[in-house]
Amino acid sequence: MVWLEGRGRRTAGLMAAAASAALALTACGPGGPGGSDGSGGSGNGDAGDREATYRRVIEDPHPRPADVIEAAGAPTDVARADDGSLLLAYEASNVEDDEGPAATAWRIVGPDGRTVAEHAEHANAEDAPPAFKGVRGGFARVPPGEGAEGAYVLDVSGRRHKPVITETPMRTRPGDLLLAELEPTLVYRPATRTVAPPAGAPDYAIRFAVDERGTAWSLDQPLTDDPNRVVWQRDGHTLGSRAVPKPYAGGVLAARGGTAALSLTRGERVRGLLLTTDRGEHWRTVLTGGIPWRELKRGPESLVLESLADGRLLVGEEGGRYWLAADRANNAFHEVKTPAAFTSLTVDGTTLYGIADATTATYGLVKGEGLWISRDGGREWHRHGR
Repeated sequence: MVWLEGRGRRTAGLMAAAASAALALTACGPGGPGGSDGSGGSGNGDAGDREATYRRVIEDPHPRPADVIEAAGAPTDVARADDGSLLLAYEASNVEDDEGPAATAWRIVGPDGRTVAEHAEHANAEDAPPAFKGVRGGFARVPPGEGAEGAYVLDVSGRRHKPVITETPMRTRPGDLLLAELEPTLVYRPATRTVAPPAGAPDYAIRFAVDERGTAWSLDQPLTDDPNRVVWQRDGHTLGSRAVPKPYAGGVLAARGGTAALSLTRGERVRGLLLTTDRGEHWRTVLTGGIPWRELKRGPESLVLESLADGRLLVGEEGGRYWLAADRANNAFHEVKTPAAFTSLTVDGTTLYGIADATTATYGLVKGEGLWISRDGGREWHRHGR
């Protein structure tokens, strides 16, 4: 799973995997109205009352999780454990300034849709909101800054566990998860609850992905005129490499289900993909396929590129449009129709998770605010109930 870099209030992320069919969801087709349960919609209650409540929540030194979740309106992050449990992370941040008080919370929802555990903390607006990745048996907290400090593990009942953190590089194997991409790159091993840098990473690697087989994919950007290269390794050994075709540079990496893909950039624009669908045996360049690359306006740093468990690719822009491959050949893409304007869209397994929210901290709620889930490639969406 590729880590989705945050914009505004949001940390990327996501992450993504099929949620259990037993989740308490409210069915709603495209264009459905916002709700009145604190998870979306506009015009919920009196604006003055909401502002007063919001201010009280972020200034509270010991906020209640339910109050933070109500104030936030939509999660900043969603992760899924292997048993179908979801962890939703929330942030209510200072509206007037990028400094000042804030509040964060997380809530674990079991496969039956009921809340299992929740927690809230007072925070600062300049801090990154909490982000998690779903792992076997629970959720791993993504380190909030440089290094592994701040990483911990929650099991599906909400109990917190301290991982083993080591600077000794670890050879990647099946089940390992990319926990942090850079500064430094960190891999998490659920079997031993160990956080460590991956062994054998190229000296000038600037992008990483780890697939379900434990293959570590990286983009090597040498300090010479030589082309960028995609390098793939497993168990600390290099399996192969592929030069990025000129005149392009490499961008974002994604790897899952036998597919590995790299976005191709030229100047300040994304122009296409370099991809393999047979784990690196053969590569091809995709410059069309139904994705209007020239209409992507937000720049390479806002690109969303993720691989589903079956090898299909999701391509798009944060806060913009998204396209999904018709099959694992990834020759043809169709635009994903969303029920609301998503500020982020992530993948886990073959399930899509879209979040509708304001792009900056606000007292009010936007239309359709909340978490939306699709298990059929975006044809139908269900809004996560409280």
